[in-house]
Amino acid sequence: MLVTVDQALAAEQVAELRAVLQSGERAWVDGRTTAGYQGAPVKFNQQIDERSDVAARCQAIVLSALERHPLFISAALPNLVYPPMFNRYGEGMTFGAHVDGGVRIDPRTGRKLRTDISATLFLSDPDDYDGGELEVVDTYGAHSVKLAAGDLLLYPATSLHQVTPVTRGERLASFFWIQRLVRDDAKRNLMFEMDTAIQRLNSTGADEEARRTLVGCYHNLLRQWSDT
Repeated sequence: MLVTVDQALAAEQVAELRAVLQSGERAWVDGRTTAGYQGAPVKFNQQIDERSDVAARCQAIVLSALERHPLFISAALPNLVYPPMFNRYGEGMTFGAHVDGGVRIDPRTGRKLRTDISATLFLSDPDDYDGGELEVVDTYGAHSVKLAAGDLLLYPATSLHQVTPVTRGERLASFFWIQRLVRDDAKRNLMFEMDTAIQRLNSTGADEEARRTLVGCYHNLLRQWSDT
């Protein structure tokens, strides 16, 4: 399931991120430094050194915004979030078709994280560049995605995906992975649908007792299905 989180970051947060990234030129490295054997031959971009101060400053901005975003929490159901990484694609740069590795290791802590969900946070507006679409293949076919700056796409880490070549301008983005509280896809999707319905009922002021019962069912299912 692909989920778009509109305005995961506000415009001022995007502007702050872009300013930090553009001022940290020495922190940009070859994107292949963190690619696995499958990704390295088809990865041609640049990314911020994960151990740099620039990365730490930008990670704090992204994570502080996401932890307060109700749709992100509902759709991702995060247990662990890999520290966000940041990349850029200039003209001619691309990342060919690949599947993300099943486990990542946090370079700062050494902690392992199972990659249930991949996330791409767009930091450039679509008019700033040509090409650079994120293409994701799932059970319903191929999807081409190019979102506004500040918008986030969540998609299964098991999916085949790629970034098409940039032919004009520069594409900035953040990318990271999420280990979810509930491992089973069908159960996670059911909980997302239930939480979405609860939020809609809350916004319309529906029957309070019925809403309270549904919230209780949601948390009892989470208690039963959670990995923690």
